[in-house]
Amino acid sequence: MSSVEDLLRCSLTELTERFVTQSRSVPTGLLEALEADPRQGAKALARRIRGLKGKNRAEGQRLRHLLRFESELWEQGHTHIAGVDEAGRGPLAGPVVAAAAILPKGWKLEGLDDSKKIADEARRDELAEAIKRGAVAWAVGQADSEEIDRLNIRRASLLAMHRAVQGLGIQPDYVLLDAFTIPECTLPQRGIIKGDSLSLSIAAASVLAKTTRDRLMRELDVRYPGYGLAEHKGYPTAEHVQSIREKGVLPIHRRSFGPVREALGLSVPAQEQVAGPIQGELFTGNGQQ
Repeated sequence: MSSVEDLLRCSLTELTERFVTQSRSVPTGLLEALEADPRQGAKALARRIRGLKGKNRAEGQRLRHLLRFESELWEQGHTHIAGVDEAGRGPLAGPVVAAAAILPKGWKLEGLDDSKKIADEARRDELAEAIKRGAVAWAVGQADSEEIDRLNIRRASLLAMHRAVQGLGIQPDYVLLDAFTIPECTLPQRGIIKGDSLSLSIAAASVLAKTTRDRLMRELDVRYPGYGLAEHKGYPTAEHVQSIREKGVLPIHRRSFGPVREALGLSVPAQEQVAGPIQGELFTGNGQQ
């Protein structure tokens, strides 16, 4: 490692590239030397580096907090802990997709969070690829629109999650899920309310489920142009509902959901909402903190 004296001979541009852009470890004494430097640019660089170090510490604390459920299970001797989550309960079209992910003990990924909190689609895709590279095992499962109509969205979501767990290739010692548990799964499991915001494993599964479903909807947009599936991903936006009324119902539309039934001229039960079955009632009473 270069000495502080050697580093101070570098230009501020070089130091910025090394310690800001590349986030290299900062040698002891460098920040103090920059702060004592008469150049205002050096002092500004020191403030910038200190700010980044503070953010990194905060991110490290956040990630450690997100591993508290996993850490408890690791301490109890469980090795393979699977986080499970799904995406696509609310849309009018397309499958509900679930994912399961087993992360290595103590594994962390900067920026990983509940997929709903990651607005940038490209960033979600980057995180999904990093999860796939770093995970001990991962898998996705889905239930299509016909299964959703036949089973109802709650049972279809549970089916997709069960398929994801079965697809792991490694049997988990324990399964963590967002809010509820899978009745057909005989493995030890726990539903955590808002688990995708509280468990890193569940957050990883939420990102995998979301990115997989979004990709599927982009592919369906090519197959069924004119409905805007790549943009709204099948959710009941005003544009989507209007396109169903004008262009008709597709094979991938969920015929048990209100707007689709209306477009087909079928009666809509009074208790249904605009987005279809009452989603909140379908998933209550199954979780535990």
